[in-house]
Amino acid sequence: MSGPPPGRIGARFEALAAQGRRGFIPYVTTGYPSLAHTRELVAGLAEGGADVIELGIPFSDPMADGPTIQRSSQGALDQGTTVDDVFDVLAELRRASDVPVVIFSYLNPVFSRGVETFVREAIEAGADGVLPTDLPLGADPELEAGLLESRLDLVRLAAPTTTPERVAQIARSSQGFVYYIARTGVTGARRELRGELAREVGAVRSVSSLPVAVGFGVSTAEHARAVGAAADAAVVGSALVDRLDEGGVAGALALARELREALDEVG
Repeated sequence: MSGPPPGRIGARFEALAAQGRRGFIPYVTTGYPSLAHTRELVAGLAEGGADVIELGIPFSDPMADGPTIQRSSQGALDQGTTVDDVFDVLAELRRASDVPVVIFSYLNPVFSRGVETFVREAIEAGADGVLPTDLPLGADPELEAGLLESRLDLVRLAAPTTTPERVAQIARSSQGFVYYIARTGVTGARRELRGELAREVGAVRSVSSLPVAVGFGVSTAEHARAVGAAADAAVVGSALVDRLDEGGVAGALALARELREALDEVG
């Protein structure tokens, strides 16, 4: 007996696999430098080949993020960006595009709104998944179970420091895709990726049937090709924010096109 049909995230990765292509997953801090910029940027990313968009809820203490995302989060908060604004941006995007969207958030905004309310409103706005960055496996079994049973895919993180046993546990309780952190530390563009990446991604694949997306430090076309050779998708955040600062939405979209083209060069 076949299971239920995949959601938008699963369907997108199935289509990519059938085409022999790698996924491109850009991250956007909602409200930076303004909500108008965010609306223009996510619309352009959807039209320009993003396979999944990570839509970030700005938070005052983003512990896993480096200076670039910290700056963008604070800038968005200074503009008064709220969770309501994030859902409004998503709902507007959903009226024009079916690109899968993962809500990227720390737990405080979720708890502040109420978990059930947050999940319901995220789904109503058109979200397909949620990535709570500070929810380690086993930290809150009741919350984790509630998210796993919801219509949102619960995307989880694994890192180079994660033991093989725990990677297997994370993979078994993940949905949509597994987000593999390319290096230890916080987010941020880097000149080089670690040479062990392909082996580590292979280890994740050995215990999971889910696609593996790699992020943290992916910032150039060369990086994208390296990630595409090892994994199913590349996640890019800080580099896009930096380019947004330097060249506005047009500059960020130009970088997105470069990365999309680089991933498509991987056969």
